[in-house]
Amino acid sequence: MSWIQKQQLSLWERFCANILKAGPVPKHVAFIMDGNRRYAKKCQMEHQEGHSKGFNKLAETLQWCLNLGIREVTVYAFSIENFKRPKSEVDGLMDIAREKFGHLLEEQEEIQKHGVCIRVLGDLHLLPLDLQKQMAQAVQATKNYNQCFLNICFAYTSRHEISNAVKEMAWGVEQGLLDPSDVTESLLEKCLYTCHSSNPDIVIRTSGEVRLSDFLLWQTSHSCLVFQPVLWPEYKFWNLCEAILQFQMNNSMLQQKARDMYAEERKRQQLEKDQAAVIEQLLQEGLQASGDSQLQRTLLHKLSARREERVQGFLQALELKRADRLERLNTASA
Repeated sequence: MSWIQKQQLSLWERFCANILKAGPVPKHVAFIMDGNRRYAKKCQMEHQEGHSKGFNKLAETLQWCLNLGIREVTVYAFSIENFKRPKSEVDGLMDIAREKFGHLLEEQEEIQKHGVCIRVLGDLHLLPLDLQKQMAQAVQATKNYNQCFLNICFAYTSRHEISNAVKEMAWGVEQGLLDPSDVTESLLEKCLYTCHSSNPDIVIRTSGEVRLSDFLLWQTSHSCLVFQPVLWPEYKFWNLCEAILQFQMNNSMLQQKARDMYAEERKRQQLEKDQAAVIEQLLQEGLQASGDSQLQRTLLHKLSARREERVQGFLQALELKRADRLERLNTASA
């Protein structure tokens, strides 16, 4: 089944979509696509067929999101914890991934037409090499598209993502690109797999489970969480509308204000650290900490500029390192 559905909304669905779009529409929606195995059991089919039905529902849901003006979608496709499932089921999921990414590479014209940028977020090294290469090809082929974004979390958990970000910062310090004092919450955020995305406005989990299961724990502190009882393969356009309505009722403006206030608090804390560092420098040089305010402002500016230069240099090096990994996989598959 194609990644890009051509199915149009019914007249009634278009009418309701236009009503929803009169209010605040989320820019970024994340899905925990839960319930494929329960759906398979309910319909007396193999688990793999349930997972395949789940992918078909994803393709349909992506089209609904486009119809509603949602330009970024993140999906929890395969958790690192899923490797603990029976080998036959894991192998089946890998086969489905191979098939679907193979279809994606065959649909380049359609993907380009819609301007879909595909990102795969997770530890690709945990996957079979041939699947790594397919994913790298898809990412490389669509990296310059910017009309809409699909982030596929595969071989992913949030704890793994955060620990990887810490390792990347440690690498930056070891390479002399960063000072230990440059390591901050803000920098860690820029080292996450999701560094090129805004945080989700809504996280939707199907199947009735009320937990995040190690999905985007860092990114969802101000997101609207919606838990719906429907199994993922049975998800309907109206379920998505209900989730957006909950988002609108929870007042998205207040969510944005909370994000802005948190960002301001982080800036204030950084300024306090910089002021303390300048005072320490003045004292070491035998000068009065409460002396020349102009000198203090000059030193603060220099301290901030040097840190920003180091951080930007590190982030560029990190970006090149990650791009090189994908390029090597892409070249190996050619």
